[in-house]
Parts: sequence; C-alpha cells; structure tokens
Amino acid sequence: MSTSRIAPLEPPYAPEIEQAFQRIMPPGMAPLKLFRTQAHNSRVLQRVFAGNLLDKGSISLRERELVILRTCARCGSEYEWGVHVALFAARAGLTQADIAATLLPDPGRTELPDREIILLRAVDELHDTSGITDASWQGLAQHYDQTQILEIITLCGSYHTISFVTNAARVELEDFAPRFAQYR
Repeated sequence: MSTSRIAPLEPPYAPEIEQAFQRIMPPGMAPLKLFRTQAHNSRVLQRVFAGNLLDKGSISLRERELVILRTCARCGSEYEWGVHVALFAARAGLTQADIAATLLPDPGRTELPDREIILLRAVDELHDTSGITDASWQGLAQHYDQTQILEIITLCGSYHTISFVTNAARVELEDFAPRFAQYR
C-alpha cells in the first residue's frame, strides 16, 4: 500500500508535461516518481527543471554527487539519495565505500581525500547551521575558488528543497534505487 501523500501523475500527460519529461529523462526511461509528483504543479516542475545543477558545472561530477548524496543523507531523503546512487555514482567514480561515507556521522573517519572531507563537512555545516564557519570556509578556499564555493552552497540548498518534497510528500522509493541500509 502506498504511503505517498500526492500520487504521481499517470500517463497520458498534458503536452507541456510530456515535453518536459522528454527533455530531462534519458531515452527509454520512464519519468521518476518525484517528477510525476511535482507535475501536479506544472510551474513547480518547470522551475525545478530550469534550476537544476546537473549540467557540467564548475566542480567535478564526483564532487557534485558527493554534495548531493551527503545533503540527501543528512535530510533523510532516501528517495533522492538512492536515485543519485543508481543513476550517477558509477559515472562519478564513486566506490561503495565513498557512497557509504555519505551516510556516516563523521566524514573525517573515512578514506576520502582531505579535499572531499572538507566538502562533506561544509555540507554538514550548511545543513546544521545554514552557514559555514570561517575555518571551513578557509578549508574550502584552499581547494575551490569562489565560483565553485557558490555552486557547492547552491547545490546543497537545491537538494534540501528536493529532500523537502520527497520527504513531505512521501514520494515512494524507485524500485531501481538502492536503500540506505545497503550501505550502512
């Protein structure tokens, strides 16, 4: 039995929704339950798609995915965390240990390089305080320039929003996506 608070739309979709799905989804893949849920409000769906940061940005794919996975893990969004593990982790070069590190209470107790530990700690500070301490900012600044730091902050905020939607609307987990328990 579904626990979703908003049932994902089922086809046939309105033409503008169908076009949006075709633009964002890989060929042959059905629209994600999250997108089908957001499609109840076409404006929200279009704005989320327009504002996503999944294109080639100023940080590496690996760094982007670490930020997203840590943010989703800290927010308890097993849905979005699992989707990103399934769809992006291998392309980003993340190992099982790297993925598991995004779920640990202290990223400093991992085999991740210092640069990535600093990145995950910045995500934690943003999550916990909506800010970054001077010490963490200095640590980030040793590895990232201002444009990259702004992207990291924005990425973290964007995935807080996605986590809010997946958690509050109780979007059902995708069958293909791993679960937290598989990496803990």
